[in-house]
Amino acid sequence: MRVGVLAIQGSVREHIEKLKLIDGVEAVLAKDKNTLLSLDALIIPGGESTAIGKMIVDFGLKDAILKLNERKIPIWGTCAGMILMAKYIVNDDKVHLGIMDISVKRNAYGSQLDSFKTKLIIPAVSNNEIEAVFIRAPYIENVGNGVRILAKHQGKIVAAQQDNLLATSFHPELTDDLSFYKYFLRLNS
Repeated sequence: MRVGVLAIQGSVREHIEKLKLIDGVEAVLAKDKNTLLSLDALIIPGGESTAIGKMIVDFGLKDAILKLNERKIPIWGTCAGMILMAKYIVNDDKVHLGIMDISVKRNAYGSQLDSFKTKLIIPAVSNNEIEAVFIRAPYIENVGNGVRILAKHQGKIVAAQQDNLLATSFHPELTDDLSFYKYFLRLNS
């Protein structure tokens, strides 16, 4: 399975390293339209959502990502990636990809200094607790029809799935746990 990480900005290397640990996965740096369109799954990493969103447009990648979604190719947005996928961003008229029927609040947990780690229980993903790293993290304020809430932290939605789309507020790539990667890859079957 060819799994790409959108290689514009953010935690690209960390996702690639995790993907390399999974049998049967070819981890690919996705930097251009042709590479994107050749993928079996795509991860949009955390980073700076405004910068990544601008570069997606400037580099001509938006249409390719939208085509992946039309083809029901699994797409996973972590942190900033979740913001990019959202149809609605609280207090912001800018929508980047708008492919997932969620409303997100940026930097909802505060500044960089407010970043934290916690353990979450997410039965759909793992029978074990999952370590979650939140860095200037957003959360999902509302979900539309067809969006499955996978996890909450302190009453706020931090992971959700809509068909082939997966979104997490936190950074699984910064932990040793591959549970979310394996869950994501099962969306392709």
